[in-house]
Parts: sequence; structure tokens; C-alpha cells
Amino acid sequence: MVNSESGTTGAKNVIGEPATADPADVARKKAAAPTLKLPPEPEWELGEDGRVTYYKMQKMSVRRKARNRIGELLFNMFITHIPSHTIRQGFLRLFGATIGEWSTIMRGTTILDIEFLTVGNGTTIGFRCLLDARAGLWIGDNVTIASDVHLLGGGHDINHPDFLPIPIPTVIEDYVWIASRAMVLPALIGRGAVVAAQALVVKDVAPLDVVGGNPAKVFAKRNPDALGYSAKYRPLFC
Repeated sequence: MVNSESGTTGAKNVIGEPATADPADVARKKAAAPTLKLPPEPEWELGEDGRVTYYKMQKMSVRRKARNRIGELLFNMFITHIPSHTIRQGFLRLFGATIGEWSTIMRGTTILDIEFLTVGNGTTIGFRCLLDARAGLWIGDNVTIASDVHLLGGGHDINHPDFLPIPIPTVIEDYVWIASRAMVLPALIGRGAVVAAQALVVKDVAPLDVVGGNPAKVFAKRNPDALGYSAKYRPLFC
């Protein structure tokens, strides 16, 4: 099945069954990022006519789901606007996010499913970004994500009569730079890759590749000897 938001292909499904992420794709991302936190698998029930009568994107307890939802609402409505790195990141950690030392998430960033977000050491995420961790989002060390970047966690099955979601994880390896207003659909962005401003990434990006455009295509290669810096940046009140 085709994922309408990412253009990626989910595992083949029979009529009436929801499409799911390709297990080989998920395994490959998990191998690249062993600490990637994957949410529980979805569950569903089919009626006699083959239509889905019950669907839950994450098979988890009501208590756990309520905790995640409350944390998400509080952060996105209030906490994200507080001009204190300590308060914002402390709140995210309290609700399950893994955030390394000297990493920064600037004000106004929206995070979906905090529990399944992992950010490495010395990584900087700019203002007003969207971090969709509903399928698992892993960001490595010394990554630079500029303001207004959107990282999406899946799409919908456009060929299913119930238009059901297809959650697919995203992995962004160390020393990646994603420039302003780029959008990354579920993919594996390799170590040291660069995504140009306003690019639309619809598939994996190899290590050290520099991509841009819509859809993003390779137009340069990065020098591997450049990957020795720290991307940490924590200005006051930002």
C-alpha cells in the first residue's frame, strides 16, 4: 500500500486489513539506531463486510495512553513557550522522552507522542519545529535541525476505505543538518547528510549526501573530515 504522505510502501495487505509499516524497513532503522523506541503495534477488528470496526494505532493501556496524551497537550499548549531550557526538557524527560546532554529544543516546537522521542547529545532543534514521534523518532548526536522543520511519522492508506494511518519510524543519524522549513517524511537520514532549506525528503538519504528540492535529490557530497564538531547551542531564554 502507498503511504500518501511519505510515498513509502507498507507491507502488502489483504482486502479489509489495514496496511502496516514494512517490517524490513523498521528492522533496518532499528539496526541503525538500537535505542529507537518503537510504540506498541496497532490493533484492529474487522466486521462481516471486511470494514474495520475498531482500530487503535498503539496497543497500550488506557492509563499509559492518557498519560502520553496529557503530557503532549500540556507541552504543546503551554510548556513549549516557557523561556527555560531546563523546564522544557525536564518536562519532556518526565513524560518519557530521552534527551542527551547539552541538547536543545527551542521554544514553539510541537512534539507528538513524547514517550517515543529520542535525542542524542549536543543536538540543536530550532524554533517551531514539528517532531512527530508517534511511530518512533530517533535523532542522533550533534544534529542540527533548523527552525520550522517538520519530521513526520507516517501517512495514511489512501486505498483503504477507512483511510487508516500507517505509522513508520524515522531515524536521523549523527551530524545531520536539516535546514529551515524542510520536511522529512519517514526515512533514514544517514550520518553527516545535509537536507537543504525547504526540501521535501520522501526516501532515505545516504551518509554524507547533500540533498535539496521537491522531491529531494542529491546534488553534492560532504567532506567526511568535517564531522568532528559539536552542534550544541543553548542561548538564554530561547
